[in-house]
Amino acid sequence: MRFNLRQSTRLLAQCFLVAVFVLPSNLLAQSHVVSQTDIHKELINATQTRQKNLQKVERLFASDEAMKALESARMNPKQVNAAISTLSDAELARLAARADKLDQDFAAGRLSERDLLFVVLGIAAIILIIVAVR
Repeated sequence: MRFNLRQSTRLLAQCFLVAVFVLPSNLLAQSHVVSQTDIHKELINATQTRQKNLQKVERLFASDEAMKALESARMNPKQVNAAISTLSDAELARLAARADKLDQDFAAGRLSERDLLFVVLGIAAIILIIVAVR
């Protein structure tokens, strides 16, 4: 059996039409579509998480001891606070976790005031370095 061009074209068209009309349309469509409500919820959660992390880190640098430590190291507290808001979400989350741990350790007496000041200066230096590298 030999097919000519006309028969081949007709057979190809028939196969295409069968595929289009017989196969369920949702089989060809993507099934991982995310609703706008879900996206909105995720954006709100991300914003709230970032805001909480900002507050934790800013609270660490707002204490009188931290201000004195920054000034004694000739770091501008306003510059450090401005740099905090430019950190990425991941960087901010890591620093917020460290700030929480510092608060807990200091409250439990595992850190002296001097140790706390060294850590605050280290974190401030890290923040300024991250911002300067960008």
